[in-house]
Amino acid sequence: MTQILKVHNLSKKFGNKQVLDHVSFTILRGKVVGLVGPNGAGKSTIMKAILGLYPSFSGQVVFDGRSVKAHDQSVFRKVGFLIEKPAIYPFLTGLQHFQLYSSNKADIQEVIDELHMNHYINRKATHYSLGMKQKLGIALAIINQPELVILDEPMNGLDPQSNRDLRHLIMKRAKKGTTFIVSSHILSELAKIVDDVILINDGKVVLATAISELRQADNHDYILQTRNNIEAKEILVNNGYQAEIRNGQISVTLSASQGIVELLPFLINHGIAITNIYHCQTDIESILVKMLDESKSEVRA
Repeated sequence: MTQILKVHNLSKKFGNKQVLDHVSFTILRGKVVGLVGPNGAGKSTIMKAILGLYPSFSGQVVFDGRSVKAHDQSVFRKVGFLIEKPAIYPFLTGLQHFQLYSSNKADIQEVIDELHMNHYINRKATHYSLGMKQKLGIALAIINQPELVILDEPMNGLDPQSNRDLRHLIMKRAKKGTTFIVSSHILSELAKIVDDVILINDGKVVLATAISELRQADNHDYILQTRNNIEAKEILVNNGYQAEIRNGQISVTLSASQGIVELLPFLINHGIAITNIYHCQTDIESILVKMLDESKSEVRA
């Protein structure tokens, strides 16, 4: 799989405020990448820099083998985007918006069908709800079959069905080779579609990894029930395990050097009868929040 985007040492200041601080990452073609972080972390600034929307920034952005310069409009030929609010003309219908961007009737109808916009596509946009405007903005970002699509908080204003439509659209087009960069504060929705995640905080990259590796890295929590939880917990703690009793059960977090295969016979050999055991699969949102909190603690230290 080839590289489509490289960001190297990207830095940006607004006045004396350092908004981006030596941000670096690469994105492979056909991947869906989640750009996540708290409000003000620098996500939208990164997206705008990739698009060459700032008059100046330090560092390098390379898209499809070519450096992106400030105000370089040529990048728009291969990139679709929705940054912040959709750029919509209230006096035009949804269909007229599409016709401004594309003359390909098949492409237009395909995206209308994918986002279920048929019943209002001929209405003027001034009568659109927030969700309708958002879907129109998303549709305009992908209408010309771009190689890279950048979506900033695309789920804002969408109802559950529209969120599902958006997920299906992204996954379908990614399978055909389109690359997506998606930012969202709705991490539970984002985790359903992304291949990779880039965690941003205070203008710095905290983490850039595959979502599968992120799940695997936080795959060490187990819940045990035994005939004597107090004795079992003491044995575990005294032998280097991280364990505590919660709600009548033992919560055990294994380190990288500890395995469940060794844990069970260890307890049995110490006379502990295990009545139940199950693995706790931590959701991606909790993992990212935990990593974000750890990064904040490191900054304070």
